[in-house]
Amino acid sequence: MAKKWYVLHTYSGYENKVKKNLESRIETMGLENNVFAIEIPTETVTEIKDGGRRVESEKKVFPGYVLVRMELDDRSWAAVRNTPGVTGFVGSQGSPEPLTRDEYNKIMKRASHEAPRKTATNLEVGQSVKVISGPLADFDGVVSEVSPETNKVKVLVSILGRETPVELSFDMVARI
Repeated sequence: MAKKWYVLHTYSGYENKVKKNLESRIETMGLENNVFAIEIPTETVTEIKDGGRRVESEKKVFPGYVLVRMELDDRSWAAVRNTPGVTGFVGSQGSPEPLTRDEYNKIMKRASHEAPRKTATNLEVGQSVKVISGPLADFDGVVSEVSPETNKVKVLVSILGRETPVELSFDMVARI
């Protein structure tokens, strides 16, 4: 039997509890030679709060899912499947499908500390904002585009009576 990574579906918000339950279940049932690792991939996200304040937090990459590296047999399948909080394995026709090496690497790369950090913002297209820093400080405008991957927002600012698109970083604007 080969050790492979499987994806468990859990109740959202119960991922850490499932990991803890699974670890104690593995120990009490003597499955240390069948279940080898349990991962809950997370990433660091920077949120821009009102006033440009940056707050970093850990967010789950896939809420409601847990990765388990195991040798799948009837005993290990039943133990994992019947762990409180687990709703099932991800797979087709109810049978667990292991992740390919590529799929696993992509998931873990996103969760690694070398991955580019994400920025979350509460800015939305069509929202009125005030520019709070830079050469256009104190100008009001309307958000026309939000680009979380580059931490930029495009704002239509009225300069000399004309709507002018200006690209600004998230921390340069605040919601009105």
